[in-house]
Amino acid sequence: MSLSLVQSRALLGLEAASVTVEVHLANGLPSFTLVGLAETEVKEARERVRSAIQNAGLEFPHNKRITVNLAPADLPKDSGRFDLPMALGILAASGQIEGARLAGHEFAGELSLSGELRPVRGALAMALALHTRGIATRLVLPATSADEAALVPGGEVYGARHLLDVVRRFLPADAQAGLEADDEGWSRAHASAQADAPAYADMADVKGHAGAKRALEIAAAGGHSLLMMGEPGSGKSMLGQRFAGLLPPMRIDEALESAAIASLGGRFSTERWMHRPTASPHHTSSAVALVGGGSPPRPGEISMAHHGVLFLDEFPEFSRAALEALREPLETGTITIARAARRAEFPARFQLVAAMNPCPCGFLGAPTKTCRCTPDQVARYQRKLSGPLLDRIDLHIEVPAISAPQLLDAPAGETTAAIRARVVAARERAIERQGRPNQALQGADIDRHAALGDEARRFMHTAAARLGWSARSTHRALKVARTIADLAGAPVIETAHVAEAVQYRRALQKSL
Repeated sequence: MSLSLVQSRALLGLEAASVTVEVHLANGLPSFTLVGLAETEVKEARERVRSAIQNAGLEFPHNKRITVNLAPADLPKDSGRFDLPMALGILAASGQIEGARLAGHEFAGELSLSGELRPVRGALAMALALHTRGIATRLVLPATSADEAALVPGGEVYGARHLLDVVRRFLPADAQAGLEADDEGWSRAHASAQADAPAYADMADVKGHAGAKRALEIAAAGGHSLLMMGEPGSGKSMLGQRFAGLLPPMRIDEALESAAIASLGGRFSTERWMHRPTASPHHTSSAVALVGGGSPPRPGEISMAHHGVLFLDEFPEFSRAALEALREPLETGTITIARAARRAEFPARFQLVAAMNPCPCGFLGAPTKTCRCTPDQVARYQRKLSGPLLDRIDLHIEVPAISAPQLLDAPAGETTAAIRARVVAARERAIERQGRPNQALQGADIDRHAALGDEARRFMHTAAARLGWSARSTHRALKVARTIADLAGAPVIETAHVAEAVQYRRALQKSL
């Protein structure tokens, strides 16, 4: 048969759209034509596929006109993931393997010139797309990628090391009869990652900072965003890097979503399975690097931090465009990358933890050092953070410097495990009451689940009026108060809870 069809998948966000690799062999001048909106790395597959087939001891149809179409034609295709399906299509069209037996399988894999299979990014995203849509098919991948895809429950995933390992499974019956089975290069993949307790850096390493640790505990319990301000070396980065350990353990659906996005970016490893991610981009990162983009669109750092932490150190040093791009994802938990030819949506439900100095030199208000900045320089530095962005950050705290006696003589602080136990208990109270963390409350749910008594309401009115809060700021302070009440095990929000929540929105205002 001179026509064969092989199924594969392209990467477009988390959709993993289906692609049919159509291969046709015809008489005429020998050529190898590839069509179907292929990017450069896909077009280069012609040489990889030719060499891989020849070096594997198989016959490449040199005397034929080869046409490969990647359908649908308007869907962009990138990476070397189509090498394997193209090679199988050519072998099926030339009669070296049975094309009918390829039905019910989907293939992806990059070929080396010797025929070895190299891993591809997005393997877990492919398996998750099949699982989500209820598509029953056998997924054939390079061995390393197969281990990754096998984490998705209920899938049938096979791993292969070489092109010949795949070819042996689809040879005609008469050719397969005299062939010895080789199970070393072909096997069904099973989930091998162990859901052991993730090893996070311990909060006990941080001495002092009882107030900052309390704020981090509240942020973890309610899913709130946090801004820390303090002089250089006060411990902001150390606190931010340990925040992920305070969050509740990941559910399997959260782990799958997080791992699928990491797989799209080529960052996933089975050792990080069930670990909440912490994305820490450098302050020179562009807006596209933070929120995602490109053609075809790829996820940015905020999506890599999905169900985890986005830690932005030196917060005001990020470009204004990059910071303002965070505003919508902080509210919606998703980011939509829209281009003229394509649109992709990525999840981005992260917790923002940001750190900044109070001024350019960093020593404004420091008890032992003198600030060299003029009032105009301080105001210009802090104005890099716009009002709408600060409005969306729930807690603003100061992190004072620790003296040498405190640092050297103080005992170890409270462990991450002890703090996480309280966080989990408070989060469970919120989920049982309203089905979501407090930060996710919207509209009427705030009135229903974060209602105030008369005294607490009067206190909130006074604070909002004196501090000039917007409606968003008021609602966010109310949700923080609800989290403080959950940590205390209180069924209703009391005045003390509101008073503490108010304190967490005053740090930056006092320094302006």
